[in-house]
Amino acid sequence: MNNNVEILEGNISKGLIKLAIPIMATSFLQMAYNLIDLIWIGKLGSLEVAAVGTAGFLMWLGMSLVIFSKVGAEVFVSQAIGKNDKLEAKNSARSAIQLVIAFGIFYAFILIVFNKYLIAFFNIENVYVVDMARDYLKIIGIGVVFAFMNPVFTGIYNGYGDSKTPFRINAIGLIINIILDPILIFYFKMGVSGAAIATIIGQITVALIFISKIKYGNDIFNEFNLFKEVDFNKMKKIIKLGMPISLKSGLFTIIAMIIARIIASWGPVPIAVQKIGSQIEALSWMTSEGFATATSTYIGQNYGAKNYSRIKTVYYKSIIIMTIIGIIVTLFFLIFPRQIFSVFLREEEALKEGIIYLRILGISQLFMCLEITTSGAFNGLSKTIYPSIISIVFNFLRIPMALMLSMTVLGLSGIWWSITISSIIKGVFAVVGFMYLIKKYKY
Repeated sequence: MNNNVEILEGNISKGLIKLAIPIMATSFLQMAYNLIDLIWIGKLGSLEVAAVGTAGFLMWLGMSLVIFSKVGAEVFVSQAIGKNDKLEAKNSARSAIQLVIAFGIFYAFILIVFNKYLIAFFNIENVYVVDMARDYLKIIGIGVVFAFMNPVFTGIYNGYGDSKTPFRINAIGLIINIILDPILIFYFKMGVSGAAIATIIGQITVALIFISKIKYGNDIFNEFNLFKEVDFNKMKKIIKLGMPISLKSGLFTIIAMIIARIIASWGPVPIAVQKIGSQIEALSWMTSEGFATATSTYIGQNYGAKNYSRIKTVYYKSIIIMTIIGIIVTLFFLIFPRQIFSVFLREEEALKEGIIYLRILGISQLFMCLEITTSGAFNGLSKTIYPSIISIVFNFLRIPMALMLSMTVLGLSGIWWSITISSIIKGVFAVVGFMYLIKKYKY
């Protein structure tokens, strides 16, 4: 495989799409674990959805730990490949995996031992919802190390320029989850716990397949020894690079949890609406993440190869593509909110609020796409601080905006507007910031 030659010399638009599509598909697969769970759980009722949604915030928070390793793997592997230094790429990959395993063990302990206090944060009064959320977390905690490893393995391949292999492997796990969900949830009457078991079985299977590929080796993993002595210097570099993005992700989740706590005061139905709505919105978010990763890989490899003239072109091509996608998603959310939301919930009260949610969030989809894609461009240059600051500041402002707007005639809709307004501002600031960077360094 010689994908890096194509990245350094080939047609940019064609190459970006070719690389991004499997990345997007893989992101959808990883997101689909929870989405499939919600579709089946939604048939049980909004209380069960609220339980899974509440527990999902804590898994989302855990993903901020994964970002340390995932971003380090993608960026350092891509830059090393651009310099044609495969030993450096291999060392970066090994250190990233070792780091995420340590984080996974730590977070598994937190979920299993302290789940009662974690769920208590949301101040949910319904005991049935609380008990189901705790059960879900305990089971997920058992397989969290494997769930953490899979995005990092995926990031290693993406940084190398091979996005098809991780897609195929992750697809196997999703198929397992799809098959097991209805069997465990309904046939064995395990409910929410059945959904959790199906998820971890799928995640463990994916991790074992990735590990088996390491054993037999290829261009990336040839003579790869996962248990070789730890390179703390490399880990330090990975942590330094990933810290701003991890902090951004972690704070984003914490802010979302605070928003969820505010939403909880309106009852369990809005919690279910917000969880399902965010999963629907994740379709455009994951699309953007796919192009962000492809953009990061392209810019990272060209930066490593000192092929600076292609950096600006790569960014502009990515932005044009994401602008088109963002507009399409916005139109879908505005025109077909009932049809989209009714896939998950049929209760009229929840459906009515879900339609409002999608229409309000639909306005910000273009700006969200631009922000995420631009963050990928910054990552490729190892400049992760600026986009992280933008995200942290304006995500934090969602809290006072949500409180203030929800106390007006907007009511619950004011919370949705706080999310949309902040997303629009983040998109504008991110694009302006990267334009300034391009001009300053004359890429």
